[in-house]
Amino acid sequence: MKFKALIAASALCVTTFAATNAAAASRDYISIVGSSTVYPFATVVAERFGRTSEFSVPKIESTGSGGGLKLFCAGVGENTPDITNASRKIKSSEVELCAKNGVKDIVEIKIGYDGIAFANSKQSEQFDITLKDLFTALAKVVPDANGNLIENPNKTWKDVNASLPATKIEVLGPPPTSGTRDAFVELAMEGGCKQYPALKAMKKVDKKKYKAVCHGIREDGAFIEAGENDNLIVQKLDANPNAFGIFGYSFLEQNSDKVQGSKISGVVPTFDAIGDGSYPVSRSLYFYVKKAHQDVVPGLQEYVSSFTSEDAIGDEGYLTDRGLIPLSARDWKLVRNSAVDLKPNL
Repeated sequence: MKFKALIAASALCVTTFAATNAAAASRDYISIVGSSTVYPFATVVAERFGRTSEFSVPKIESTGSGGGLKLFCAGVGENTPDITNASRKIKSSEVELCAKNGVKDIVEIKIGYDGIAFANSKQSEQFDITLKDLFTALAKVVPDANGNLIENPNKTWKDVNASLPATKIEVLGPPPTSGTRDAFVELAMEGGCKQYPALKAMKKVDKKKYKAVCHGIREDGAFIEAGENDNLIVQKLDANPNAFGIFGYSFLEQNSDKVQGSKISGVVPTFDAIGDGSYPVSRSLYFYVKKAHQDVVPGLQEYVSSFTSEDAIGDEGYLTDRGLIPLSARDWKLVRNSAVDLKPNL
């Protein structure tokens, strides 16, 4: 085998590294973990890849972005994933964890964009809220009339904003391991937090406290962790007209007969609004590839090439029909260059 020949030719190879990579060669399928948001896109690509190539259909697990990166960074070899999907960029701490465990050559692939919807049942009124409303409704602590931080006292949406209905605040959202949760906290919660001048000023004085306040989500039952299964959130919203859910735009698009996205500052989450940046809660989607497995796991490079093809993620690509917001032509060319050569770029 090519990989074994390379190992034999190099007397300088570290024994442990050789053993783990040789073990990966005994696995004849691509192992993928990670984001529940990227999962449906990856599944479509994997199924097509299995039908149209000589390689096995990749095995994909929805573990959440954080959970996937933890598994990915555990090391190299048969018992570790080849690819992890992520609905946020890899953190520096995760890059360090990877390096510590011997995963040093990582290829970052950005596949497109997604918006985070704040949705409810189509049986209910469509909300038009601001980022400040979202923070005030869901933050663990909020400023009182005197500017002092207190445990969130808001029970209904009318408590948050007098123009909203007096229905109980009940929001189903992803757990801390989810990239959707990370992105929602950063874009929506922190975006709303900064609308309070005193909290915005806190960032310069005490960055740690600022992050704790702006990123802290209440734990008194108003926010309910619903796991990594976005389809389950959709089902619960369909059954409970008073509840809201947080999930990626693709799930909103696929379930538009049951749920609707709230307007945020007057902007509806649509394909165009996310693509042009006018919808305020949007993020990039990625997957990360383990370069060490390139010549070991059959079909790895071919799968990456298939996923990043114009046919898949281009303006008219089949993934855009599933809700993926495509990259600009310039950005796609940069991604494609990295993908074709599997060139480490972190």
